[in-house]
Amino acid sequence: MNWLSDPAAWTALAALLTLEIVLGVDNVIFISILASKLPADQQDRARRTGLLVAGGMRLVLLLAVGWIVTLKTELFSIGDLGFSGKELILLAGGLFLIFKATKEIHHKLEGEADHASSRVAPTFAAVIAQVMILDLVFSIDSVITAVGMTTYVPVMVIAIVTSVIVMLVASGPIYRFVNNHPSVKVLALAFLLLIGMTLIAEGFGQKIPKGYVYASMAFSVLVELLNIGARRKIKSQPVHLYEKMRPTE
Repeated sequence: MNWLSDPAAWTALAALLTLEIVLGVDNVIFISILASKLPADQQDRARRTGLLVAGGMRLVLLLAVGWIVTLKTELFSIGDLGFSGKELILLAGGLFLIFKATKEIHHKLEGEADHASSRVAPTFAAVIAQVMILDLVFSIDSVITAVGMTTYVPVMVIAIVTSVIVMLVASGPIYRFVNNHPSVKVLALAFLLLIGMTLIAEGFGQKIPKGYVYASMAFSVLVELLNIGARRKIKSQPVHLYEKMRPTE
């Protein structure tokens, strides 16, 4: 319990908690888009389960922090460019995120209604599996960052558990807002593309300050909120995205 009297530990706790909440918002957006394809009675359960799985995965990886640190060791190089286990995971996660976001944008904007209706809706297990794949990338990155910020394991655990609780409370309003506004949903998919690009850049050793990324995302959200407010004043009807899918047999 020595960390209680260490000011540096409290500073690290505040920084880690902010980082975990930001990552939690990313998870909520991704889960919101995937869970909206499930039957209505499964959507809330998928949202809560996805967030709990994400928090549990980070705690498990935190217990395996010795193995996580070894992921920074270079495995091979191509020319002057070296690749570690962490960078390979970031590359795979970034490609998955770009593929998934691009596919969702195409289905929602370019498909025809009859074609969209013929697509098979994903199962609950498939949604959770996709959330786990993405969160594995975020979790490894956040755990490595946490280890670099503090040596106190209780501080890391408190940050993770607190962020999960905050996200469970806030995920409902975020979920409903994203799914009730088609333009916000497309903007959220664009955010996932941006995050995917950032992961790929980091996988190639190009460090992009996350402050720039999230500042641009926050500015885009602000502009869209102004657009939504203006649209309500003139009572215009928003565009409708293709959502209908054939349920699984």
